[in-house]
Amino acid sequence: MFVITADQIDSRHDRDRAGDMMAALGARYGDEFALPPDQTSGDEIQMLITDPEIALNVILILHRSGYWSVGLGIGQVRMPLPASTRQASGEAFIAARNAVTRAKKADAHVAIEMPTAPQPVLTANQVEALLAMLLLLRQRRSEEGWEAVDLLEKGLSQVDIAAMLGISTAAVSQRVKATQFRVEQTARPAIVRLLENLDRSSSDKDTRA
Repeated sequence: MFVITADQIDSRHDRDRAGDMMAALGARYGDEFALPPDQTSGDEIQMLITDPEIALNVILILHRSGYWSVGLGIGQVRMPLPASTRQASGEAFIAARNAVTRAKKADAHVAIEMPTAPQPVLTANQVEALLAMLLLLRQRRSEEGWEAVDLLEKGLSQVDIAAMLGISTAAVSQRVKATQFRVEQTARPAIVRLLENLDRSSSDKDTRA
């Protein structure tokens, strides 16, 4: 399973953003969470996810906001699940705690941890490095680039986007090219698969124990 622990960056000099982020994630993914986002302590939020693609999407949302250090813990969770995330426990939660501590000092403000397990194809640190590259690539996008990408992800064509924004199709194409959106589209399924492999590796460890 995947536990995400996110700690607000420089919260002493900013308002508490936990409530707004939890509401946004809940509205977008709702029942996709095994346990929904919960404010576990002060300016920190935590959630439990079973789907690696949803886990990656949540990390992308948190990182794009620019306000969070994000730790992803992968491993087993104590069953049965309690009513709230703050009551839950298990190795994935311990790993997420260690990960968010490291994330505070990382360039991309993200880290991945998992218990010692049978060697996967790539280690958690190696997958973390690939995820950091993707996040830092996205971080370079301009507001205009994000505007074009967001519309593309809603299913609009570049012709439709040009008409909506009042610019030429060529200008839209240049914006999209500058965002490296096609690179991200290729990388995201690969990272999801790698996260899935790490989760499976942690499950194999539990089975053999």
